[in-house]
Amino acid sequence: MENHQYNVNLKWISDRKGEISSLELAQTIEVATPPQFPRGMESIWSPEHLLTAAVNSCYMTTFLSIAENSKLDFISFDCSATGKLELVEGKLLMTEIALKPVLLISKESDKDRAERILQKSEVACLISNSIKSKTTLVTSIQF
Repeated sequence: MENHQYNVNLKWISDRKGEISSLELAQTIEVATPPQFPRGMESIWSPEHLLTAAVNSCYMTTFLSIAENSKLDFISFDCSATGKLELVEGKLLMTEIALKPVLLISKESDKDRAERILQKSEVACLISNSIKSKTTLVTSIQF
């Protein structure tokens, strides 16, 4: 596989707020210090949200690829994620990102295979594999 690059630009707007963009993408995203920190801002994506979202969206795209290759027939996939920020040895770290996928399948006989695919997707997620944070997975398969 060849190397890939993903370019992101940041422009400070005011206070604790900026805007991220990429020449490769149409949308921009407003980012800010989260409200839990001094001068943080409500209702704006924070770096902590973006890191959690990166793991969650990578998990989804990895799952979709593995499910397609495995010919798993499913009806829907939803996943919530929670990033845990802690002070460890004097440094703030995202210590854990908990993924909670809910997979709706059409046949009960696919339940064990679906569970294996969900687990394999977490292990293969390149963003999870690129960070120090622990990733936990709590699956729910429905039919």
